[in-house]
Amino acid sequence: MKVALVHDYLTQRGGAERVFELLCKRFPQADVFTSLYNPQATVDLGARPVHTTNLQSIPGSSKYFRLLAPLYYPAFRAIDLQNYDLILSSTSSFAKAVRKRPDAMHVCFCHNVTRFLWDTQVYLQGYREYQRLYPMINSVFRHLKKLDVKYAQEPDLYIANSTTVARRIHSIYGKQAIVINYPIDNSRFFFSDRKQDFYLVSSRLLSYKRIDIIIEAFNWLGWPLLITGDGPERKRLEAIALENVKFLGHVSDAERASLMAQTSGVVVAALEDYGLVPIEANFSGTPVICFGAGGVLDTQRPGVTGIFFKRQTPDAVQAALLAASRTEWDYGKIRNHALNNFTEEVFFQRVEQVLKDLGVGATLTPA
Repeated sequence: MKVALVHDYLTQRGGAERVFELLCKRFPQADVFTSLYNPQATVDLGARPVHTTNLQSIPGSSKYFRLLAPLYYPAFRAIDLQNYDLILSSTSSFAKAVRKRPDAMHVCFCHNVTRFLWDTQVYLQGYREYQRLYPMINSVFRHLKKLDVKYAQEPDLYIANSTTVARRIHSIYGKQAIVINYPIDNSRFFFSDRKQDFYLVSSRLLSYKRIDIIIEAFNWLGWPLLITGDGPERKRLEAIALENVKFLGHVSDAERASLMAQTSGVVVAALEDYGLVPIEANFSGTPVICFGAGGVLDTQRPGVTGIFFKRQTPDAVQAALLAASRTEWDYGKIRNHALNNFTEEVFFQRVEQVLKDLGVGATLTPA
C-alpha cells in the first residue's frame, strides 16, 4: 500500500510541524508533500525528498508564506496523488484539499479549523503588520471561507487533537471528528524531581499567548521567571518586565529540555486549541500553571499535574502561582500521567485501532 504524507507548509517549527515530524518517522517509506519547504527553518527530515508545489519558485515565498493565502488551495488541488492508496494530511488550513482516487482513503489530522479565516480578528492580533490590510483581507477571506468548507469535505476521516477542535470541525465543516490527543517525542525530555527556584514560559511571543499577564503577575510576586522563544511582541513585553523576568530568546532543544526539567512550574496563559507545552512539562515531571480552557481540559488533571486559573488576568495568575507553590507535587505521578497518555506509541495504537475499524489498519505498521 502506497502512503502519502501531506502538510500545509514546512516553513516554521511549531507544534503542528512536530506532529508531522512524528508521522514522517513512523512512515519512513512514505512520500512527503507540502506547498513550501525551508529545511533550515522547520523540523529535521534529513535527506528525505520533499515534494513541493509551484509556490516554491516564487521569490521570498518561504519568508512571506502568509501573504500567499489565496494561492494555496489551487496549489494543493494540483498535487498528483492518484497513485496513493492512503493519504495522511496534517493541517491547520490547506492540506485537507488534496485530491485522491475514489477508492483511496484520506485521513486528516486536523490541528484546527483555518483560524485566520474563522477567527480573523484574534488571529491578526499576533501579526500587527497585517492589521492595516484588514479591509482588503476581509473581502478575500469571504471567498476563501467558501473554498475552505468545500474542500473540508475531501477527507474521509478527521482526527482532532482535542475535544475543542473536534467541536469546531463539526460546527464549521459539518464533519464528525474522532479525538485522539497528539503525542510528543518524549525522548527529547527527561525527568527530574529536583526543582529549582524559577518558573518558565516557553512560547512564541504573540499577543494571544497573553504573556503580558504572566509578566505582570511575576512583577508583583518578584519571583524569577525565564521566558524562551521570540516573536513580534518581544519589545513590548521587555518594556513592562522587571529585573526578575529574563528573556532568553530561542534556545536549543537540549537547553529547553533542561529548563523544563529544572523549573518549579511552566506557566501558560493562552487559550490553546490543544497545547504541546503542558505535555512536555509533564514528561519532565513538572507541574503546569495554566488557563483552564481549551486543550488543557483534555491533557491536565487539576491538583495532580497542574493548577488552572479561570480568568486571563494578572490577579488570577498570581492566585494560581501561590496555590501551586503551596502544593506538594508528586513529580513521578506527573511524569506517569504523560507516559500513560501522550507517548508516540499510545498515539499510534489509538490511530491504528481507528484505521483497522475502517479496514486499512495494516497500513500503520512502520515500513
